Amino acid sequence: MVQAYNFLASWQLFPEKCQFQFGLIPKSGNYKIESINNGHELLISINWVSIENEAFYSQYSVLPDDEIRPLDNQEIADSIKASIINASTIRCVFLKGGNEILTVTHEILSNGYLRITQEGFNPASEPFCNIEIYHKQMSVLPYASSVGSVAIRPTKEGVIKHKALSAMEDQTNMQLNQIRQQIELLAKQAQEIRKRKELSLMIYEAKLSFKPQIGQVYHLYEKRDNTHILSLVAPQEWGGAGPFKQFLSSVQLLADHTWIEVGTTAAFQ
Repeated sequence: MVQAYNFLASWQLFPEKCQFQFGLIPKSGNYKIESINNGHELLISINWVSIENEAFYSQYSVLPDDEIRPLDNQEIADSIKASIINASTIRCVFLKGGNEILTVTHEILSNGYLRITQEGFNPASEPFCNIEIYHKQMSVLPYASSVGSVAIRPTKEGVIKHKALSAMEDQTNMQLNQIRQQIELLAKQAQEIRKRKELSLMIYEAKLSFKPQIGQVYHLYEKRDNTHILSLVAPQEWGGAGPFKQFLSSVQLLADHTWIEVGTTAAFQ
């Protein structure tokens, strides 16, 4: 069983990389291969969700000694013959009534992906070939997998798991969206406070010839010596020829003695 070591993992389906000629098309999938009975057998678990959001589950064990043996899951077939071809290929042949009905070849590709090729005959006795591509999961979640052509029945456990996982995903996504919105709001508020602080520092460093009143709107100008001055006179009141280098902004004093920008006018010379 040393040669099967590369396969012992939980594999996540790449639906967009698959090719299906027969059977239901999965929306998502998980294909899990484990070692059992002190490493003598392989346990294959299939858990998947169809495009119609139906949850399916199947499981069977194989002894890869190239001998025909009874299959523990009789819904799939009567017997099975499994072989380890090499360190990157395992083949399972399903039989019913002594006839081969499906061949499933597991291959580890050079990029580390798992390719499963299913070859068999549909109910009209026409040959088909389904190809599925998986990537190895870092963690194991029972959330869907290969459809294949094997007769896999929807189970109560699979439906319950799917509904629970869907509800969990909806709830956590909603909570994450709420947190994201709160973060965005806090970031916007922080930006506004920083802008008010910078504007307030500029004004308090400017020349003031009067005492500003809370709530009153004033006008900030840049003088020709690059210093600033706060004035009661709006740009339009200068008749377009003010004595300053340029108008910067109309500002308002708040109760906390910070300033906010309430409008700008085109700069003038």
